[in-house]
Amino acid sequence: MDMGLSGKVVVVTGAAAGIGRAVAHEAAREGVGALVLTDRDPDLGGKFGALPRGVDVAFVQADLGDAAAADRIAEAALERFGQIDGLVNAAGLTTRGSFIDGTVGVWDQLFDVNARAAFLLMQAAIADMRRRRAGGSIVNILSMNAYCGIPELAIYAATKGALATLTRNAANAHMADRIRVNGINLGWVATESERRMQAEVLGRGPDWEKAEAARLPLGRLVTAEETARLVVFLLGGASVPMSGAIVDFEQKVAGAIG
Repeated sequence: MDMGLSGKVVVVTGAAAGIGRAVAHEAAREGVGALVLTDRDPDLGGKFGALPRGVDVAFVQADLGDAAAADRIAEAALERFGQIDGLVNAAGLTTRGSFIDGTVGVWDQLFDVNARAAFLLMQAAIADMRRRRAGGSIVNILSMNAYCGIPELAIYAATKGALATLTRNAANAHMADRIRVNGINLGWVATESERRMQAEVLGRGPDWEKAEAARLPLGRLVTAEETARLVVFLLGGASVPMSGAIVDFEQKVAGAIG
């Protein structure tokens, strides 16, 4: 299936690892014209690895907690390639914060990165797409936690709920501009950051994934590569006219009992 990414310039956040990195590689395999890859990791270029020949890449080191980061990323994309045809907001923080122990600092940190930065990047991409009257596609990485969320992820869940609303709002506002905006409610995905969070930060040790996998229908967690295939489908022309959709990508059905 031709995803229609030839000649397109796509910005991907959180590209040093996990879902962002997998999306960039999948987009490259599907023939994307150019990639603008951004992450707070200063060694982004060194960690990313080789891409297929013919894919032009720009690396932009940026901390999305900085309100000015979105403009810097967009400016770098436009200076290098002259356009933004696609955006994947894959970067995100999962710092714990509940109604018992959540703080103003955690609230601000999570909303700055997970919601504000995504909004500002969407704003910049939409402005360029409208200026060129070219249309485009945006994919936001959301979470099944947006439906409610486990207690310790109350603040995180709120950020993803906010981004889900922004996803639908942008899709509705810019349908006539041929700008499609979709989101993916991810379930539990086996990424480097999640493994580190569970094993080290939460102290569950190296066997946590095996124990959790045994409880899941597939006997494993969802992979970053599986997620990336759906992201690239939503990015490309194969998914036209789909817009304003939030796809649950999980091993359970929301609202099911038992």
